[in-house]
Amino acid sequence: MALRHGGGQAREAIAVSEDPGSDPSGSLSGGLGGGDLGDGGLGGAGMVDLVAALAPGSEDVLREVVADARSGIAVFDGDLRCRYANAAFARATGADGQRERSLAEVLAALPGAVATARQVLADGIPRECDGGPPAAPPPGMPAAWLCRFRRLELADRAAAVVVELTDLGAEGPLRELATDRARLALLNEASERIGSKLDVEATSAELARFVVPRFAQLAGVEILPPEAVQPGETVRGGPIRALRTALEAVPALRGRRGGPLPPGQWVRHEDECATSHCLGTGRAVADDGRPGHRVYGLSCEPTGFGPVLVVPLRARGHLIGALTLVRTAASAPFGRDETALIQELADRAAVSIDNARHFSLSQDLTLELQRALLAEPGNPHANLELASRYLPCGTSAMVGGDWFETIRLSFGRTLLVIGDVMGHGVEAAVDMSSYRSLLRYVAATDLPPHRILRQLDRLTSQNDATRPATCLLALVEPARHRCTYASAGHLPPALISADRPTRLVSVPTGPPLGTGLGDYHAAVHPLLPDQALLLYTDGLVERRTEDIDTSLARLTRLGFPHPSASLDDLLDHVLATVKPAVPDDDIAVLAARTL
Repeated sequence: MALRHGGGQAREAIAVSEDPGSDPSGSLSGGLGGGDLGDGGLGGAGMVDLVAALAPGSEDVLREVVADARSGIAVFDGDLRCRYANAAFARATGADGQRERSLAEVLAALPGAVATARQVLADGIPRECDGGPPAAPPPGMPAAWLCRFRRLELADRAAAVVVELTDLGAEGPLRELATDRARLALLNEASERIGSKLDVEATSAELARFVVPRFAQLAGVEILPPEAVQPGETVRGGPIRALRTALEAVPALRGRRGGPLPPGQWVRHEDECATSHCLGTGRAVADDGRPGHRVYGLSCEPTGFGPVLVVPLRARGHLIGALTLVRTAASAPFGRDETALIQELADRAAVSIDNARHFSLSQDLTLELQRALLAEPGNPHANLELASRYLPCGTSAMVGGDWFETIRLSFGRTLLVIGDVMGHGVEAAVDMSSYRSLLRYVAATDLPPHRILRQLDRLTSQNDATRPATCLLALVEPARHRCTYASAGHLPPALISADRPTRLVSVPTGPPLGTGLGDYHAAVHPLLPDQALLLYTDGLVERRTEDIDTSLARLTRLGFPHPSASLDDLLDHVLATVKPAVPDDDIAVLAARTL
């Protein structure tokens, strides 16, 4: 069948004999295409012309050229069965009589060969990968090789793949090139698998899982507390306290009695231990596992651990922790090149851990600021019962500008407020504080709710730096059993009764505050003593995968957990029933009931 080389410009034909009775070396007939079959292999645009010029007998000449090539060359069909292999290929793979054997059998020492060959057959893009010999190589087999895959296209639209093996040798430039390629491939893989989340524990666990069992049988990651992280790559002397953020081990070492402390525990290292020495010097420390030593609770006995390596975790000129690798007894010690590779891996992972650490510190600061600004509402008047909840969305995003407020007014009235500043982080929390201050100032003028919103919109729109915010005001008048509402782009309030269905209150909705477009109107509705008024932010009901009307309909199916339930009981019931399993946003709820 006619073959065409898919990697070059020329498209001349090459035929591979399929006659079972032909020469066992795999007789080739015709001419090789102008495209090369591998650097240093059968390349050369003039090969076809050369063979034609030597005719008659061109097939024999071509066979001699391929058979005596120093590189191993083989052709595999679309089912990855061997159709031709020269002598160098048979020697390199340690087997003669390759005919009809599968690629997986022939290149057993190269696990990625089959997948790579299928990719080349699928898209025609040449690829390379490194390989080594089987566990028991035959005499004369190379220590390592470089394997190239290129596609040949057939006239009948089937395909074949040419495989070329180059002996890298135990030493020399080619071997160094293969080592560098393998190191870069490992570091690229680490970059993809470590640092997928902005979370210190998760990133540390990804690092520990990556090095076990690749480099060791047990690995632990320990991070210094924020107060111990300072400019420089060492820490002060004395016992060092660190938080163990990850621990990974092979199955045989898991759950051992007297083993290492689990993640989440603070560990204090004495001066003489390898971890303290590493953190004190800022350099990798290796221990060959001398008898009597203990690392992570494993005794250095014939059944205990063997070589130990502790490398510093460094990021942006700071020492933030250490990575400890432990091998079992009788394992080979950590070599110099291996230690350098692990240190480079640790340095890259340390940047991801440091990013997560800074994110966590910023998030904690924002949350503390939010909680400090968001005071719990009291009971401004004896005729009103209040309850509230604030739930930050967790570690997946920064906390936002959700807020609520209660303002005591004259004649037994209380102004209830709930709002949501657009965005997240410290800026949203600061803007939330600004809105609360302005609201108290404007509400002191005793304006109706819709005029309060107009004043707030006018004042905040004058500052371009202030973020827009939604807001809902509810002026509760227990003596009149009524409530006056005004909304600036906020979700409608809900009235929950013990003996009637929950309903959403119809409130005219104006634009968010801060836009300067405010045209707000008020609506008055009854508020009976047996009804609970619920104000909430969008994080309580919204789901990314559903329409907002569907989300609000879920809220209308609520009811009191029992007739005598308190507002705190009601809010617990609301959160347990309506709140998303994994909220995408902060949640603030405020409930009120007249007495």
